[in-house]
Amino acid sequence: MKTHVPYGLEIAEDCATCPIRKEGFFCQMTPETMAEFQKMKFTSQYPAGSVLFVEGQVPRGVYMLCKGRVKLTMASPSGKTVIVRVVEAGELLGLHSAISGAPHEVTAETLQPCQVDFIRRDDFKKLVHEHGDASINTMQQFSNYYRGACHQIRYLGLTPSATEKMASFLLQSAVNGQETPKGIRFNLSLTHEEIAQVVGVTRETVTRALTELRSKMLISTKGPSVLIRDKSALEAMVLA
Repeated sequence: MKTHVPYGLEIAEDCATCPIRKEGFFCQMTPETMAEFQKMKFTSQYPAGSVLFVEGQVPRGVYMLCKGRVKLTMASPSGKTVIVRVVEAGELLGLHSAISGAPHEVTAETLQPCQVDFIRRDDFKKLVHEHGDASINTMQQFSNYYRGACHQIRYLGLTPSATEKMASFLLQSAVNGQETPKGIRFNLSLTHEEIAQVVGVTRETVTRALTELRSKMLISTKGPSVLIRDKSALEAMVLA
């Protein structure tokens, strides 16, 4: 059943008939497992800028991101913030802490209106223990986290120039983009300041790097929309 709610979201509450669910979502499970998941979850809607949990907080459970995007940030004692990664729909948030019981290592904040399903920690552990497909999907989620960490290391330590960092960042952001005759188009909901927190440079450097990529006709931008016009050239820049 779909219901209209604030924040411009059309909410799907029944997992079995959910039109949002697609390949790669954690909730791609057997009907039996889905029925158990349905009993456990609590569906909520959040506006942009909402905090789901904070760094250092004791975990209460996991958060299934059904729709929207969420940024995960980590802060230093001096107040410097780094965006660890941006989570797309279909992923679980707070998984490591829910499994281990350790405090959250990051803060999760919505970048846009989101639909989120919350599952209590004990219920989630029971689901994983009793249903093999839920366990396999959980392992896949950990694999996604590992891949994201590798990309973060590449941004921060293995890519020498700011322009190359931006090229790598844009290629990763375009993974789920739309193929068009002119190139790959996707929406980038991060500000220049937030991009800087991802790739480890200043906001001004991000602006200069994007300007350079535009001047070389490798990308074009209009508001949050980005068009990668020459993917091969960006890839060559990263691998050089």
